[in-house]
Amino acid sequence: MDGRVLVTGGAGFIGSHVVDLLVEAGTEVRVLDCFHPAAHSRRPGYLNPAAELLVGDLTDPEVAASAVEGVDAVCHQAAMVGLGLDFTEAPDYVAANDLGTARLLAVLAARGFRGPLVLASSMVVYGEGRYRCERHGDVRPAPRAPADLEAGRFEPSCPECGAPLRPLSIGEEAPLDPRSVYAATKLQQEHLCAAFAREREGIDYTALRYHNVYGPRMPRDTPYAGVASIFRSSLAAGSAPRFFEDGAQLRD
Repeated sequence: MDGRVLVTGGAGFIGSHVVDLLVEAGTEVRVLDCFHPAAHSRRPGYLNPAAELLVGDLTDPEVAASAVEGVDAVCHQAAMVGLGLDFTEAPDYVAANDLGTARLLAVLAARGFRGPLVLASSMVVYGEGRYRCERHGDVRPAPRAPADLEAGRFEPSCPECGAPLRPLSIGEEAPLDPRSVYAATKLQQEHLCAAFAREREGIDYTALRYHNVYGPRMPRDTPYAGVASIFRSSLAAGSAPRFFEDGAQLRD
């Protein structure tokens, strides 16, 4: 596309690939990244040298204002990632993800931004997924109880009759049911961006709900990367990979 594109989190795993594609297409790119130690503490060697780099925290008003100066489109990839299961971490997730997004949208609004806006959301907004009971049809099960897991009952039970449920694929229009701090902040990001787009009629806004992305430049200390490397090492050694539960888990 013509003009300048801001990629927040552009030095990260997914963001850096977005930067490469934009540069390859002849687009002028500005990267904003805070170089969080959980991802990378300094400029990674793979970051495209053709992109302008701005180092700073999106929650800082001055940094956010500098980042959006003169941009024609925004790809918002920056976020604190993880499971977010411990509520002691809630302020950190909300600050990085929701306050950061709100700060970005505020400075865009102040500058009369009307270009395309793309948000990196996540599959976690769907919660446990879609299940069907033979008697009651599609249902939304509660979180699995530790006693059931210890007894080898890995599939959720029907909230109406207690019968085992059958997992189904999830459509884009499935009910949203975030069940962790991280999931709640990702859904809030979607709501904030949607409200921004509605207020500024005509803005092209898209939220992408990523599902288990993996590949080159993936941080090595994430659960996904750990699983991939463990499976690969087991197979290379002629051993069967170790699965938890019954191995029938699905991701669609």
